[in-house]
Amino acid sequence: MTRGIDVPENHYYRRVFTDAVRAVEAARTHPLTDASRTAVIGESQGGGISIAVGGLVPDLLAVAPDVPFLCDFPRAVTLTDSGPYREIGLFLRTHRGRTGEALRTLSYFDGVHFAARGRAPALFSTALEDQTCPPSTVFAAFNAWAHEDRSIEVYDFNAHEGGGPYQVAAKLRWLRPRM
Repeated sequence: MTRGIDVPENHYYRRVFTDAVRAVEAARTHPLTDASRTAVIGESQGGGISIAVGGLVPDLLAVAPDVPFLCDFPRAVTLTDSGPYREIGLFLRTHRGRTGEALRTLSYFDGVHFAARGRAPALFSTALEDQTCPPSTVFAAFNAWAHEDRSIEVYDFNAHEGGGPYQVAAKLRWLRPRM
C-alpha cells in the first residue's frame, strides 16, 4: 500500500494495473478467445483491480468486482484499522505531514476514479459487516460507475468473505444473458 507512495509514477499499483490491462490484451489475442466477449471479475484486491481494468479497457463485455479493495482511500483509512488499509495509517503515523502527498498519490489508484470511466455493465457486491473493505467505500465506487447497467448485491450479515458461493451463483446468472 505504501511502496512508492511518494509519487504516482513510483507507486506499486501502477505496475499492477498496467499488468492487469496487459493480461486482458494478451488473453484477447489467444486464438480460442472471442475478444468481444471479455469480462473481468475479481474479489477483494482482485475486485479493485477489476474496477481499474474496467475503467482502462473501454470495450469489455462486463465487470464484476466482489467486495472490492482499493476504493475511496480517504474514507477507508479513517474508517477501518484492518489491514491492508491499516498500512497507510501506520505509514502516516510515522511520516507526519505527508498525508496530503500520500492521499494524492493514492487518488491515482482509487477505484472510485476508475469507476467513473467504466463503460461496461457491472455487478458489484459488498458485505455490510466487512471491516477490510467497508461497504461505504464499495458503494462509493458503485455509485461512480459510469455505465447505466449496474447493480450491487448486498450481504447483510457477512464480513469480507462477502456472498461466497451465493455471489458466484449470482454472478453466473448475471453474466449468462450477456455472453
